Amino acid sequence: MSSTHPTGPVTGPLAHKVAIVTGGAGGIGRGIVRRFLADGASVLVVDLLPPDDGERLVADLVTERAEGRGGAARYLRADIADPEAAPAIVAAAVETFGRLDVLVNNAHASRQAPLLETTQEMWDLSFGTGALATLRLMQAAHPELAQTHGSIVNFGSGAGIKGLPTQGAYAAAKEAIRALSRVAANEWAADGIRVNVVSPVALTPGIEQWSRAYPDAYQEVLDGIPLRRLGDPEQDVAPVVAFLAGDDSRYVTGQTLMADGGSIKLY
Repeated sequence: MSSTHPTGPVTGPLAHKVAIVTGGAGGIGRGIVRRFLADGASVLVVDLLPPDDGERLVADLVTERAEGRGGAARYLRADIADPEAAPAIVAAAVETFGRLDVLVNNAHASRQAPLLETTQEMWDLSFGTGALATLRLMQAAHPELAQTHGSIVNFGSGAGIKGLPTQGAYAAAKEAIRALSRVAANEWAADGIRVNVVSPVALTPGIEQWSRAYPDAYQEVLDGIPLRRLGDPEQDVAPVVAFLAGDDSRYVTGQTLMADGGSIKLY
């Protein structure tokens, strides 16, 4: 597994920071990786693509987005549902780049069904790749982030905040992630680690699949967005994540930022 480096000096608001982005090969994750590279960060992209495909993707992203000024990138194939994956992921980032400043827990797999049809398998999938994977990665990353006074960005969802139909397992896991994030923000503030949550609404392959399976629920979500559109992963969601990863948000922790076009107001 090799790392890909652009040419030229590293500049930008995230220059010299090192980030882990899970689920970084597609959807919101890919948008975050693109933004981080353009802002000067070096990124360990974690996903389930075969290694050769992942490394080609990373090379393309560096060439496309870094414009000669960004950080390096490396691809790591890892299943975050595996309890042994978290320490290996953190070790790979530190071994490659020498430090860790940012952990972005973006990856999350789930299957949708009404509550009466929700199975143990669906529950285990959502919690195994969501709340439990997030907790394990946070625990594994803590020693490194304490050294750099780093930032953790986790992902919530309006599915949990609003209780969207057919989203029971996913919604429960997302709300568990928000609860874990608030606890960690309080416990780890003394270590200089900030922990925040982004709750996005974005047009991703997963949302497209859900919209075809449950068109009425999808239309209800769309009708509830004051800005009248779903967000773009790179242009609308990734900048919020980059803000929380950078030094401009150094006084922000324990918060949920709604990158959702105004569909949910948290007061």
